[in-house]
Amino acid sequence: MSDDVKKTGGGADTRTKLLDGALATLTGQGIAKTSARSIAAAAGVNQALVFYHFGTVDDLLAAACRHGAEQRLATYRERLDEVRSLGELLAVARELHASERAGGHVAVLGQLLAGGQTQPRLATATAAGLTLWTDEIARVLDRVLAGTPLAEFVDVPGLAKAASAAFVGLELYEGVDPAGAESALAALDQLAALAAALEDLGPVAQRAVRSRLRRTTGSRGRGR
Repeated sequence: MSDDVKKTGGGADTRTKLLDGALATLTGQGIAKTSARSIAAAAGVNQALVFYHFGTVDDLLAAACRHGAEQRLATYRERLDEVRSLGELLAVARELHASERAGGHVAVLGQLLAGGQTQPRLATATAAGLTLWTDEIARVLDRVLAGTPLAEFVDVPGLAKAASAAFVGLELYEGVDPAGAESALAALDQLAALAAALEDLGPVAQRAVRSRLRRTTGSRGRGR
């Protein structure tokens, strides 16, 4: 590597430019056209810095995936901390849904998912980025379900994964059927209303619901 590259290659600022450049390239050009050259051009840095900081383009994309997820999650963490019901969680999800599409983040996710089909390292990184969201959703679900008739029967980590998968699916599905995606979101709103109705039941009715659920599920514990 040349001395010029070494002089300009240090520091977190250059790494951040490359991470943001990788995400911008994925959004604008797709994974098939994402290369060290195109990423460096988007970042406004020397192409050799891709390899200096990350070793390979795949490693840069993997890091960019987590970087993007951390950025997006940080934007919504305060809102998620305020959620006290499933209805409020879905309201945040709707807000996030609109923001992610408008900001081009859905396009990035689609490209990462596509690339992960043939690149195991990228698949692992994409899954890790999604896990950040899944863990945050699980934390919120633990809080909002506490004390409800559903609390002891719901596998919270599993439900969080299902919610994340559904959200990813809706994000991509909306691109081909916006009305269908809206219908799916409306159905989730109805489920949140049902859960709220269960919470409003009196103690005797809640005990009856719990008893019926135990007989139906044959299990008292939640998966972890």
